[in-house]
Amino acid sequence: MRKLLEKCPACAGELVVTQQTCRSCGTMVVGEFTPNIFSKLTPENLHFLELFVKNKGNVKEMEREIGLSYWTIRNRLNEIVEALGFENKDVEPATDQETLRQSRQEILARVDRGEINVHEAAQLLKQLKPAA
Repeated sequence: MRKLLEKCPACAGELVVTQQTCRSCGTMVVGEFTPNIFSKLTPENLHFLELFVKNKGNVKEMEREIGLSYWTIRNRLNEIVEALGFENKDVEPATDQETLRQSRQEILARVDRGEINVHEAAQLLKQLKPAA
């Protein structure tokens, strides 16, 4: 089944759904219907989101199931957040020494628990604001 169009192909105006038809009996319902928020997603992103929910948001399980890295999964989630119209609020960089130390410890703990590998930990550590 094709994805609902979001914009008019002629003028780029907003489109609304005005008719629904039953596949079994042919009954038609006419009115103005609002598509759900997930109709904004591409089929690929919708499938990715289904897998994410199936894995209860566990990125490690996602890594195992679909063979993508933590960063690829995170980037896909960021794309989905933006496509749904939510503001993408990434974690703010650490601002004080104690927060920075805790962030570093948490990254190292994730390596210890096997949630991320050393290469991924190195990338995360580089993103942290360096100590003054």
